Amino acid sequence: MQLKVSKFGGSSLADAAQFRKVHDIVMSDPSRRYVVPSAPGKRFSKDTKVTDMLYDCYERASAGENIDDLFSRITKRYEEIIEGLGLDLDLKRDFELIKSSFYVNAGRDYAASRGEYLNGKILAKYLGYDFIDAADVVFFRADGSFDDDGTYDVLAEVLSQHKRAVIPGFYGSMPNDTIKTFSRGGSDITGSIVARASGASMYENWTDVSGFLMADPRIINDPHPIEYITYHELRELSYMGATVLHEEAVFPVRKVGIPINIRNTNKPEEKGTMIVTDYPEGVSPKNITGIAGKKGFSVVTIEKDMMNNELGFGRRVLLAFERNGVSFEHLPSGIDTMSVVVSTKVIEDKKQQIIRDICELVEPDHVSVESGLALVAVVGRGMVQTKGTASKIFSAVFEEGINIKMIDQGSSELNIIIGVSEDDFEKTMQAIYKKFE
Repeated sequence: MQLKVSKFGGSSLADAAQFRKVHDIVMSDPSRRYVVPSAPGKRFSKDTKVTDMLYDCYERASAGENIDDLFSRITKRYEEIIEGLGLDLDLKRDFELIKSSFYVNAGRDYAASRGEYLNGKILAKYLGYDFIDAADVVFFRADGSFDDDGTYDVLAEVLSQHKRAVIPGFYGSMPNDTIKTFSRGGSDITGSIVARASGASMYENWTDVSGFLMADPRIINDPHPIEYITYHELRELSYMGATVLHEEAVFPVRKVGIPINIRNTNKPEEKGTMIVTDYPEGVSPKNITGIAGKKGFSVVTIEKDMMNNELGFGRRVLLAFERNGVSFEHLPSGIDTMSVVVSTKVIEDKKQQIIRDICELVEPDHVSVESGLALVAVVGRGMVQTKGTASKIFSAVFEEGINIKMIDQGSSELNIIIGVSEDDFEKTMQAIYKKFE
């Protein structure tokens, strides 16, 4: 029998109506045995997420301010859900404990985690599933890093004792029993961890979109959906701004080959996107899988005649960035030039010192810094099997009169990245998409 782990995002559990949709989805498939909920998200565009309300409430309590009104708004959100579902569930003691903990500095992570904790209790009651507190089965080391070995052993053992259970997302516990959260979007990570520990055949990630699209719908009108995407392709697109799934959520299941299915809670009849290790038999990768991009980059260009003959030249250039705590994004280079692409925001206050360090370390003929760069990545396993892909990309950009400032192609031929002026970013995305749709 298949075993599925189903994670539901904040928009999927924002109110009682959304809870009912989740209930119908879970009950429609007996293999959906473990469910990971987020905290209630926005019910409408100008609404506030419960997690943000909890952060605000904790900060005010820590400052000695009265939080009665704000905390009552938080409890009201949950009480409305409970009442709307007709549940016989009283969370009054939980509310009292949480509120009192805010005044004794229980920590921001504790405050934020209570959104998932409370939602998990409600969902477990509504589904008739057992409730497993994530603090008892998800562990962090003393330095704050995820304790994968300790977590998987304990979690697997606990899950084996519960045929069906709800495990709140986003948080776990430290060695001193305090609460620690993952970064924002961390419920995706918890779902992936539960999927791996349970030996799931599928990790379903339910949200408010029907999977991945070939491009950002804010830039491209009605982009095509992606039916299948590999973990490698997903990593490339996520890095360049595609944000349907938290990047770190991929790694626990990728290690053991568990596929991820991105689904839409509001349109459960749609198949969504399957994230897989390799394309299944009979399914061929398309020419390109997707297009993504980001603004906010700068390029530091170092010029020096015969630099290719200097042993350790590249290492010394990168040392200048390391000294200043700056990591690089890309390293396109020529025989007498080397370019280092970095985040403009990170480099802004360190620019002059980095230039001085480069001059000291490699004695270049010239160093220049250009900001206002946007990167556009065209990603797809099918590119390596299809002639003329790069030509189509460059001709699409050329035909729009856009100047390409940088080209970077990985040795795996999984992606081609081009740099253009930020002013040309949207036009570049549209031109490339049109060429391949």
